[in-house]
Amino acid sequence: MDKKSHSKEAQVTAIADDTPISVESKRLVADVFGDEDGHDIKYKTLSWQLVAALMITEIVSNGMLTLPNAMAAVGIVPSLVLTIFLGVFALFTAKLLVDFKLNHPEVHNMGDAGYIMFGPIGREVLSLGSIIFAVFAVGALVLTGQQALTVLTNNALCASIFLVIVTVAVFLLSLPRTLQRLSWLGLCSAVFIGLSGTNPIPGRTVVATVPTNFYQAFLAITGPVFAYAGHFVFFILISEMRRPEDAMKAAWVLQGFATTFYAVFSVVVYVYIGSTVESPALFSLSPIWVKITFAFGLVNFLITGALYTHTAAKLAFVRLFRGTSHLHTHTARGWAAWLALCLAASASACVLAAAVPIFADLVGITASLFASWYTYGIAGFFWLFDAYHGIGKRARGRGLAAWQRRWGMAALAGATVLAGAFMCVAGTYVSVKLIVDAYREGLVGKPFTC
Repeated sequence: MDKKSHSKEAQVTAIADDTPISVESKRLVADVFGDEDGHDIKYKTLSWQLVAALMITEIVSNGMLTLPNAMAAVGIVPSLVLTIFLGVFALFTAKLLVDFKLNHPEVHNMGDAGYIMFGPIGREVLSLGSIIFAVFAVGALVLTGQQALTVLTNNALCASIFLVIVTVAVFLLSLPRTLQRLSWLGLCSAVFIGLSGTNPIPGRTVVATVPTNFYQAFLAITGPVFAYAGHFVFFILISEMRRPEDAMKAAWVLQGFATTFYAVFSVVVYVYIGSTVESPALFSLSPIWVKITFAFGLVNFLITGALYTHTAAKLAFVRLFRGTSHLHTHTARGWAAWLALCLAASASACVLAAAVPIFADLVGITASLFASWYTYGIAGFFWLFDAYHGIGKRARGRGLAAWQRRWGMAALAGATVLAGAFMCVAGTYVSVKLIVDAYREGLVGKPFTC
């Protein structure tokens, strides 16, 4: 064993409170994909530019369609302040996530990070949460894609048939084993994001601020809060970069583009349509503009759905075959498992979207439970953990003394954890109340309807 490997194992032993390294720990010591020379399937092929394109595709999709409605609920000024603040906050948490990944190259997904910090239970909770959130995100996207096809074809077919068509397209797009091929689609999607349009509505009302209560205000701001919810994919993306140390370049491009685009998009749509803007905003446009915008948006819905499907499948696939030939070689068992995982993720999303009348509200609950932590709160734990154990280039000692020496960052990390907890609790409360209100008012539809 060389010095580097020995040092890494010693670090893992220290992290685990001096307990012997388990077999599972040893599997997580090295870079997940290792030295790929001579392998049939090479994963570490992404440049930071392509990763930025994938990040933009993944984050700037469905979330933006709710932002104008949020602006109508609270007014232009509060909504803009919140959108910009959350964009800066998401950039900060992305930096903490990237630093954690660079300090722990063995981390491939949130489950691996959970294992390092919280042991086997943390791994299972964060892994399962990632898969659940990804599947529900796919469901939301295929449902939006179904709405797009319904509008574009003037209800030519049953909505359930359109849902299946979109799901099949998402499944096929998710099949490449590496993210390099999906990244080129991501570039295409990022371009199409900026092509959506709108036209002014006569007699519209536009206001700077709107008085409201906590429930209505938080209901409105869930859109901006979760519009940035995509950090749970970042570990997987960075793991397939040629130079993981360039990951922050991609994060800067993502947050700069996303924050600017969100602010401009929400203001333009709100100013053009006014306080009657719906959620999603596209349904507030005239019929011809709805079709034009949905035509461009459909590309993004399909590619983002494929990326989330790929993410759910990749997490499980690496968990099953890490350290085996099936990960890097074209084996029948490896491909059968990959196809089955992609099919399971996309099919589950389709069934949930079609069978659960309150699916949109359930997406809100999953976002509150998981995205609030993956995007915001857990990043604070990343910093606190590494600082406590003296890991990283800027480490200053170990234990509580290390936190005291960097008290400013420790306070920010603690506040980040509390912010994630608040978003989780408040978001879950709002989502559950929406479901209760929908049942009480008889607004819940039936499953598998056209």
